[in-house]
Amino acid sequence: MSEYTVKSIEELTAINGGTTRLAGAELGIESFGMQVFEFPGGFEGYPEHDHGDEGQEEVYVVLAGSGEFELNGERHSLAPGQLVRVAPATRRKLWPGPDGLRILAIGSVIGGGYERPAGLGLPG
Repeated sequence: MSEYTVKSIEELTAINGGTTRLAGAELGIESFGMQVFEFPGGFEGYPEHDHGDEGQEEVYVVLAGSGEFELNGERHSLAPGQLVRVAPATRRKLWPGPDGLRILAIGSVIGGGYERPAGLGLPG
């Protein structure tokens, strides 16, 4: 692996109908997970979930657009420049605004090593 990697978001492989870009895999990151989510306005396909079983903490950085982040049933408005930290057991769901939402998501297991989920590596 090279000592550095430089790519634009648009160069990253997109999966899940173009809503997820494989940032961590394509940059060669091994210590934490990282994706770029690009949801069109009104997208409802981001599943409500938590990472309690895995112990994964996440940080979301709003890059563009607007929307709401539902955390344990409470909605919080999102705008560019905002940061959101979510503990592993917190239930979460993203609701993009009318103009869509672009988010950088970073995650790792608290006190442990990161393992990329199966199917989120570089395309063969």
